[in-house]
Amino acid sequence: MSDSRPIGIFDSGLGGLTVAKEIFRIMPREKILYLGDTARFPYGGRSPETIGTFAEQIARFLIPRDIKLLIVACNTASSVGLERVQKINHSMPVIGVVLPGAKASVMRTAEKKIGIIGTKATINAGAYTRAIADIDASIKTYGKPCPLFAPLVEEGLFDSDIARLVAQRYLYPLVDIGIDCLVLGCTHYPLLYEVIQETVGASIQLIDSALWTAKEAQDILLALDVLAPGSESEGIANSAFYATDLSPDFEKSAELFMGKKIPEVEMISLDELVACVKE
Repeated sequence: MSDSRPIGIFDSGLGGLTVAKEIFRIMPREKILYLGDTARFPYGGRSPETIGTFAEQIARFLIPRDIKLLIVACNTASSVGLERVQKINHSMPVIGVVLPGAKASVMRTAEKKIGIIGTKATINAGAYTRAIADIDASIKTYGKPCPLFAPLVEEGLFDSDIARLVAQRYLYPLVDIGIDCLVLGCTHYPLLYEVIQETVGASIQLIDSALWTAKEAQDILLALDVLAPGSESEGIANSAFYATDLSPDFEKSAELFMGKKIPEVEMISLDELVACVKE
């Protein structure tokens, strides 16, 4: 059996396109509906209640558009709002980016010392720590908020001297602790992959939550026997992209995250999202 319905993905901004990129790489026939809440980016400094409300609004916008799977590609929203989204529709799989990244880190740590970097909200929520402890309680985790990383990526400064200085400030303490795995707990961070690896050294393995979330999605679709039919070129061509704000550099930034140009983006007003919860 096959299923041509799209996969829904949302994020606080463009970072979730790193998840979309991995989905198109490993499942090129799949099409997606992507929504980036760029008007309210970033979520990292907001309260859990506000983040949960934003996540619910977006989920209620995407779910009626006949998606077969929903991915909360924002680490912050996954950390504090995933359960709220999962309660909206019990018949459809809803996954976040936290558990796939946690599973991958547990499988790869030898020293049982795992570092986690992300926004303040992600680290303070402790979702990765809990997920890792649920799998193996003997593993020690060390969370480090990195609030400047996402803005550096958004400004296109992911391969710059300032990015390297910031990385050293954030990451050297984790290296000194003796971690052997580092979870990239924000979908913006894959664009900083080389700078982060250079900073922590080759002996520390980086866990890209975007990659492992795409693999989790693939496993679910295979288990349910609902992979998309068609040719490998149809996926991205038949996908739809939405944003709540379109900056002058939007297309350029989106191309950086995706590694290629995306189809035309449709603007969605915040009033339309708010109305989805009131309906």
